Formats: sequence, C-alpha cells, structure tokens
Amino acid sequence: MTVFAHDFPFDPTYGYTLADLRGVGAPDGAPADFDTFWRGRYEAARAVPTRPEIGPLVEERDGVRIFEVTYTSVGDVRLGGWLALPVDGPAEHGFVIGHGYGGRDQAGPDVPLPLPRSAAILPCVRGMVERGLVDGVPSVSAEHVLHGIASRETYVIGECVADLWCAASALLELVPELGESVASGAGLGYLGESFGGGLGALALPWDDRFAAGELTVPTFGNHPLRLTLDCAGSGAAVRRHHAGHPEVTEVLGYFDAATAATRLSKPVLVAAALFDPSVPSPGQFAVHNALAGGGELLVLEAGHFDWEGDAAARVELAAAKAEFFGRALK
Repeated sequence: MTVFAHDFPFDPTYGYTLADLRGVGAPDGAPADFDTFWRGRYEAARAVPTRPEIGPLVEERDGVRIFEVTYTSVGDVRLGGWLALPVDGPAEHGFVIGHGYGGRDQAGPDVPLPLPRSAAILPCVRGMVERGLVDGVPSVSAEHVLHGIASRETYVIGECVADLWCAASALLELVPELGESVASGAGLGYLGESFGGGLGALALPWDDRFAAGELTVPTFGNHPLRLTLDCAGSGAAVRRHHAGHPEVTEVLGYFDAATAATRLSKPVLVAAALFDPSVPSPGQFAVHNALAGGGELLVLEAGHFDWEGDAAARVELAAAKAEFFGRALK
C-alpha cells in the first residue's frame, strides 16, 4: 500500500489493510421490504414516457458524435445530458454512464467509450450541474445528499436512481438497434464513478435491460459503518445529520449500495481504492464483497486524490473496463 502525504485531519485508509477491506460486507438487518420497495420504484420509472429529444451536435471525436439530449424522468422532471453515437454504422453496444457528485460540466471525460461501435447516454441526474438542475433540488453535494432524507419515499437518491432507469429508456428509444439487441438477449452496460457508482449498484439489480456494470470507487456502501467514519465527501454531511437525527438510519437502510449488491448477480467490475478521503474505502469494498455474483475487483491505490501515479492508474482502469465489457457484453 502506497503511503500518501496529506493534510486531512483523519486517516484516509481508515486503518484498514487490504485484507481487512476484503472482509467488509453488507450490513446486517436489511429492511424486510427492500426488494419490494425497489421493484416498485423501477416499475414506476419504466412507466414514464421519456420523450427524448436530440439537441445540437457538440463535438466529434474518439469515434463518436456527441449531441445534447433531453428526456423526462419520474415526477415529470425534464433532464439533460449528452448522447454519443458511432460515427460509422449502427451501434453494436449501448451504455448508460453515471457521474460523480460534481455533476457534469462537459461530456468529454467519459469518452472514449469502453468498446468501439458503441452508443451511450450520459445523463445529469436531478439537482446536478450542468444539465440536471431542478427547482427545489439543491445542487451542492452536501445539501443534495440530504434532500428528502426524512422519508424513503422522498429521498432524492431514489429519484436519482430512477433518472438512470429513465435514461436507459431514452437511449433505447433513440437508438432502435439497441432496443432490438436488448430484446434478443444482449443487454446494456452501465458505468458509474463515486456517486454514480453507488447509484449504479442500487439501479442494476432490478433492471434486466442491463447485462453488466462497472462501478468505480462507489459510494453508499454499508451505511452503518460509513456513519462511524470521517471523510471529506458527501458522507460527512450524512454523518453530521445522523448525529442529530439518529432515526435516519431507517431510511438509509433502503439506500445501501452493499445491500443492493447482495441482489446483483450479473457481471460487475468494481474498482475500489485503498486510500480515499471522500468515499471511505471500507464502503467501496463492501459493495464488491457483497455482490451476489462474486464480481471482479480492481484495487486502486487512491481515489478522489491527486497523486503522481493517477494518470497511469486511469489508463489501467480504462483498459480494465474495455477488457471486462469485451467479455461481458457479447
């Protein structure tokens, strides 16, 4: 394990070795109606007429043309994002790509796609910049992660998961050849990092349109443990809120990415970091360790942290994604 110099007032390894991290799983005592709750949310999202519209061409590079796109999600909320389409020929693969808690200010960082001849939708979930801004939903991560947290029905995280499901519906409507391939048994791929990784773990178990997923430094894993760990990310806001509202643990039980992972049997690659000041490493590894299908693990030295080896690690991660989806999306 690399030792990093830092000025955080806590240890971003949280005192865990790799062996320790491999032993962290899902929390005990998941809500008895966890599956019923999420299946109901999924069915409601699938019933939404997403009415997607392709906007102006933004740029062309890495074998795709990137367009602005809008679509409707649950609650009749209109969201924006980007659509990537192959420059030449029909799409052979399709991806939904989630984003981190900083939102999206451009489509560029998520291109090139893991596989050639692919199409992808890159949605901005509600509340997130630049194209997911919604009246009444905070765009600052420390406020967004608490929005509606008093109830499982109103917690914004559930609506953000639905935004991903509706994005998949929009993609399949806009790229008919993908709809045909999903109907014949070939599925979509999902990629998500940090906030998007946690949302992906919550979204994937219930949606058979997805055949595989990749989650990088996923958040929301093992909330009871996360509430005991200091960090610099949105989890710190939840931790502070919990100190004055301990009853929130009942709501968080429905939004635990590690609990959801115990229902996730399709192929999943998790890239989890040993050192991460924003998303505690034990929670990241909990998502991988809890996967019902066993999953695949790529161990990263650090997440949410600038260090001299970060560029090389990104290259390694991109290669791992390409190799993984090359096998998983046949």
